[in-house]
Amino acid sequence: MKTFLAKNTDVEKKWHLVDADGAVLGRLASRVASILKGKTKPIYTPYIDTGDFVVVINAGKVRLTGNKLENKEYFRHSGYPGGIKKRTAKELMNSTPEKLIISAVHGMLPKNRLGRKQMKKLKVYSGPEHPHQSQNPVALKLNKA
Repeated sequence: MKTFLAKNTDVEKKWHLVDADGAVLGRLASRVASILKGKTKPIYTPYIDTGDFVVVINAGKVRLTGNKLENKEYFRHSGYPGGIKKRTAKELMNSTPEKLIISAVHGMLPKNRLGRKQMKKLKVYSGPEHPHQSQNPVALKLNKA
């Protein structure tokens, strides 16, 4: 018996809908990253993009445990000397809550071409509306702790 290795033509992409309302950020990101990588499918192959599309709604209602809302900081740099900027999770949550989820999921994916391709399949929206109804996304139930 030979080991099955998926090819790009073997992969069927489905759409999943995840409601982030009340979900813990890290647990949500872990589950989403697993789906984007294709780890939930029996045809998973590490070097082929076997993952599905994921639509995350209600990103503004995601939870952070402990004091992370005030203490966790996100950094970016302009490229100039002294050009480092930092924002707390609370500031990011008030302005662009989608970036919290995108950043968390991005850290759980491979840092190569395949990871960038998988990130393009993640769609995050701060409210309950999304423009992907025509793809008929299947609602995914998360354990909300």
